Amino acid sequence: MSDYKFFHPTEVRYGDLDPQGHVNNAKYLTYFEQARIYYLIQLGLFSKDQSFMEVGVIVADIHITYHATTHYGDPIHVGVKTVKIGNKSITTEQSLINTQTGKVSATAKIVLVTFDYEGLKPIPVPEEWRKKISEFENL
Repeated sequence: MSDYKFFHPTEVRYGDLDPQGHVNNAKYLTYFEQARIYYLIQLGLFSKDQSFMEVGVIVADIHITYHATTHYGDPIHVGVKTVKIGNKSITTEQSLINTQTGKVSATAKIVLVTFDYEGLKPIPVPEEWRKKISEFENL
């Protein structure tokens, strides 16, 4: 997946497994979320000691396609990239990839809306975010 400039390593925990012995499909949401947060941190849009109440993002739409099962002990990472910046939204694509085989277990397309949690309404994507994302992704 050479088109990703950002990857976040992820560990498959025993508690992530379902009775069939592979990662439960709902856990992919957590893997993708964790990688998106670290992507925002890497770009300098969010810090670990900052509250999302200041400048928030909220998931408006998410689609996951499952390609293969993931098992306990599989070495995985999640690629994240922004593919579109709208007026009040950011669209990302993500892939969960086995680092040894290169096999993609799941892909996702996620629409994030920049959100004012105090006013409870969508807000324009901050110019700083737009600039940093565009520079990083060459948009």
